[in-house]
Amino acid sequence: MTASFAQIRLPLLAAVLASGLAGCASTPPPTGELSAAQQAVMRAADADADQYAPQDLNAARTALSAAQAALSQGKDEDARRMALAAAAEADLAYAHSRETLTQAELNQRRTEIAELRSRLQGGDR
Repeated sequence: MTASFAQIRLPLLAAVLASGLAGCASTPPPTGELSAAQQAVMRAADADADQYAPQDLNAARTALSAAQAALSQGKDEDARRMALAAAAEADLAYAHSRETLTQAELNQRRTEIAELRSRLQGGDR
């Protein structure tokens, strides 16, 4: 038995409305991602990444600028992608900067230990 138009009208109408609503629904602008990226860049800068990880920090700043430009042009997905990349680059800059500072501190402590050992062994009387 074949279905008549009257029998498929309601499911067809529901399908058309659902697809129309899905087409109108969009994701919100990536303001949260942009804010997180800005904070990550500031955190890296505060950790002296300008001095110890300048390439990573510049990459983060470039990606953040691209994200802001994409958002202003209404390209939300590009803005979201670039904001996430900026946050990742800033986190990398922060990590590299902290690693460099920690390594310098470790080297200083090793030098101090060597000097103390030398004194204890009678090298400096």
